[in-house]
Amino acid sequence: MKNIFALLLFVSSFITAQNTVKGVLSPKIKKSDWIILYKVEGTKQVFVNNTNVRVDSIDVNGVKQAVGHFEFKLPANAKPGAYRINYRLEGESFVDFFYNKEDVSFVFNPDYPEQTITFSESSENKLYKEYLESISLAQQKLDSIQVAVLQNRNLELGEQYKDAFSKVTTIQKKYEEDAKKMYVLPIIKASSRSNPKEILTNVKEYMSAIKSTYFDRLNFTNKTLINSSFLTNKILEYVFYINYSDVEETQQKLFKQSIETVLSKIKYLPYKKDVIEFLITQLETSKNLQIIDYLFEKHYYKLPLSLQSQEFISEKIALLVTEVGRTAPDFSWKENGKSLKLSTLIDAEKYVLVFWSTSCSHCLKEIPLLHTFMENKKDVKVIAFALENDSFVWENYSKTNLNGWHNVLGLNKWQNKIARTYQVYSTPTYLVLDKNKKIIAKPYEVKDVKAYFEKN
Repeated sequence: MKNIFALLLFVSSFITAQNTVKGVLSPKIKKSDWIILYKVEGTKQVFVNNTNVRVDSIDVNGVKQAVGHFEFKLPANAKPGAYRINYRLEGESFVDFFYNKEDVSFVFNPDYPEQTITFSESSENKLYKEYLESISLAQQKLDSIQVAVLQNRNLELGEQYKDAFSKVTTIQKKYEEDAKKMYVLPIIKASSRSNPKEILTNVKEYMSAIKSTYFDRLNFTNKTLINSSFLTNKILEYVFYINYSDVEETQQKLFKQSIETVLSKIKYLPYKKDVIEFLITQLETSKNLQIIDYLFEKHYYKLPLSLQSQEFISEKIALLVTEVGRTAPDFSWKENGKSLKLSTLIDAEKYVLVFWSTSCSHCLKEIPLLHTFMENKKDVKVIAFALENDSFVWENYSKTNLNGWHNVLGLNKWQNKIARTYQVYSTPTYLVLDKNKKIIAKPYEVKDVKAYFEKN
């Protein structure tokens, strides 16, 4: 009997040790009834659980409005940290919150999550939300005075600036004191800006002050900061916004300088690896090959081999292999009894590599137009790579219609190894190469090929 009673006590204590995360989406989103819970770890998010959205209706000023409810039960061993609720399968629709062994409840508008989220349970999140609202208003006031003087040096706003500076300092100290022994304390400390004590009158001096003090409050060894979106967002801001120029050459230099500054602060190698991967992924969108290569060569490849991800390396190399600026992947073929290779061709100053197919009606319209256009381009050679399931139609067509071109047969069509390397998903696909087989343009249609050569 005693054993049974002890077991019941144990089970009861386990159940009561669980905490819940409850959320309300107001209004409910229309095309999703699925919520995913992640834990933020470094620059990544780790799956925790998922659940459905329960739909209710509430009365808002006499009008019925549908709202969505969801709930997660966290086990007793759930780690404190930054967590993320993702509520749309398409696009970045999420809200972040902190969990530290207490129930968390909040409501938010899914179209404006950051601006509308309100916590009804969780002392940590309530305090942090209150802090952000208070410090943001005070900092905005200070910034507005500073900007006004930068725009007009004749304004005498020194005393107003000192008062605003004092208010920012007072608010910061208050919340750091209130957050003692809380999980969010390191984030509140790190959120504090190093504002100049005296108002500045020179834009260059102002920007220099921002850059030179940007990392004063950021502790890259603090696990709370590392395992939250806060530090990642600060890195993004520094690399892509604080160090910005609309002059391309200057921007590339700023990227390198800011990357060196950020990575020099990070001593914990697993996190450094995550940050490098994160930056490379961010630079993919703009296809900034120069800086991506710089990150790989100067930093990623210098990490211990045990930390380098071969899967990540292979994925990024494959993804960017046919971008402008890259050397076209090599391949070989037979032509008139001879073995030819793309990399060793020396019969032109420029080449047009076109992937096409005899089963593609659009190709059968464009290829003859390309052939006619190229007839007088003596310093340009066309390499026509045909993606076919068999050779019969291609042999007759190429011999009859494509004289003077390098004609290559690629069997297995979409599964052809070269086509997959070049990431060919539709035909025709055009690439313009220089004499060294470096990709210099990627025209979309035959009219774009013509436009390129008419300009170049």
